[in-house]
Amino acid sequence: MANPVLPSSGVLSPLGLDAVHISPGFWGDRVALNREVTIAHCQEWEEREGWIPNFRGERPRRGREFSDSEIYKLLEAMAWADHPSLPALAETVAQAQEGDGYINTRWSGSRYTDFEWGHELYCYGHLIQAGVARLRMHGEDRLTQVAVRAADHVCRRFMEGTETCGHPVIEMALVELYRVTGTERYLEMARRFVERRGLPALADIPFGRAYYQDDMPVRQAQVFRGHVVRALYLASGVVDVAVETGDEELLKAVEAQWERTIARRTHLTGGMGSRHIDESFGEDYELPPDRAYNETCASIASIMLAHRLLLATGDGRYADLAERTLYNMIATGVALDGRSFFYANPLQVRVPAEPLEGVNHAAEGGLRSPWFDVSCCPNNIARTLASLPAYLATSSADGIQIHHHTPAEIRHGDLAVRVETGYPWDGAVTVRVLEDGEGRISLRVPAWATDATLAHGGTVRGVTPGYAVADGPWRAGDEIRLELPMAPRWTFPGRRIDALRGSAALERGPLVYCAESVADEPPLGDITARVSPPVEHHADGVVELEVQASLGAGDPGGWPYGAAQDGRPSGADVGLRLVPYHRWGNRGPATMRVWLPIL
Repeated sequence: MANPVLPSSGVLSPLGLDAVHISPGFWGDRVALNREVTIAHCQEWEEREGWIPNFRGERPRRGREFSDSEIYKLLEAMAWADHPSLPALAETVAQAQEGDGYINTRWSGSRYTDFEWGHELYCYGHLIQAGVARLRMHGEDRLTQVAVRAADHVCRRFMEGTETCGHPVIEMALVELYRVTGTERYLEMARRFVERRGLPALADIPFGRAYYQDDMPVRQAQVFRGHVVRALYLASGVVDVAVETGDEELLKAVEAQWERTIARRTHLTGGMGSRHIDESFGEDYELPPDRAYNETCASIASIMLAHRLLLATGDGRYADLAERTLYNMIATGVALDGRSFFYANPLQVRVPAEPLEGVNHAAEGGLRSPWFDVSCCPNNIARTLASLPAYLATSSADGIQIHHHTPAEIRHGDLAVRVETGYPWDGAVTVRVLEDGEGRISLRVPAWATDATLAHGGTVRGVTPGYAVADGPWRAGDEIRLELPMAPRWTFPGRRIDALRGSAALERGPLVYCAESVADEPPLGDITARVSPPVEHHADGVVELEVQASLGAGDPGGWPYGAAQDGRPSGADVGLRLVPYHRWGNRGPATMRVWLPIL
């Protein structure tokens, strides 16, 4: 089955790219743009920056110590997209592999001398994931042979001892290779990597061992901590190991860590990471809008983990978080033209960034860039969008479940349906049965959709968040219609989030909105919004919102503290236009804020 995650057990079974065919629409358009534009864009820049030439032996070597992994992510994207450029690039990579399966353009000749920062096992992980994608989409070929030889080398070198990698990802890659080949040593190697972490297995560093989740064993942790991408990649691998070994205790540990992280360390957009210096979560309720890091790769890792937990448990809360993150982080991470990207995704930008056409040498938010010194995010977006149809729906013994509403055709067993919807702009989701069949059809009702209805078989009934179900038998032409309420809603922060007191944000459906100011538009620093029903503006298939606000009279200067609180802001009343957060930054350098000070 053409699927990036294919567990042997669980409450739900994923439906892959061979069963879910995405159609034009919000996500279908992005998947097509990714195949037609973004993948080629990434390949062009990796060639230009010397990362692909590294595999040809060109010297001096260019790029960071982990740049090999970006070529492997790109190969994975090409595999899922069935891209014609894959065979040639795979052959370039294959030429660099050594006789015992070792492959790394940075460390060849000085192998395994820096487990904390060297990223050798991390690079193998992405190579193996690319190989798994190719096996499931195409079958054995040059790329898959390279990946299997590398995995065998890892098992020979690391099965005994206590060594592991400072950047997790090898764990879930090995489990997936086990799932596709049935070779037990890959699962055992992944299990040992998981159990070694926190012994400790790595040296201490200035950031502390929590940075790479080596401060305590996985089973003892209460929350995700340290470097966000590393933590979520590790957790994904832990779920994979737990599912394949039947380790319920291990699975429950990750579920509990996820619960606390969502409750205390996650931003409104679904983004994770509040500290720039070490790309880490920060402490509980440390959720500043302007210093939010929210790396795009972290959001991808969050979706990977949520999807695995959804499959294992069947709990729709995981799909709720995945949806929030998809629409407000993944869609934000790549520009509408598919050729520039955000690395960090703050919820407030105070000063417009300077335009940049070349490589961005900083990861700060506020600027979409065509490439970065560390370009994990563009390649990660490419592989995620290429495999996105595999995240949309699942199956179980009694039917199919549709978790993410976007135009698509879904086929499984006796069920063949077409999903028709204008979501996320429109709340109507119609599921049309294409052929006679049996089975239950379940549609996810998001947590925010408290007044949803389901029409089926001549009746209309209210449905609550969770899953709305309709049972067959089915005849070709039968329809199910889910109506989700799309009225804009004000959202307020919890009282323990110090940085957000006195503010509110607007959401509509799955989308978070923001104020954006470019060029001569009113500055956002003096804006105070009124919590009143916003006005919707529909144009070119996009819904923008307008609220009433007060535009302050400017900076009074002087000492900004005093014995009395400032009174109500004085200044002109203005209509403040808000755009979906995923669309900001497409008009050029801008200031932006999601959380608005309120009257």
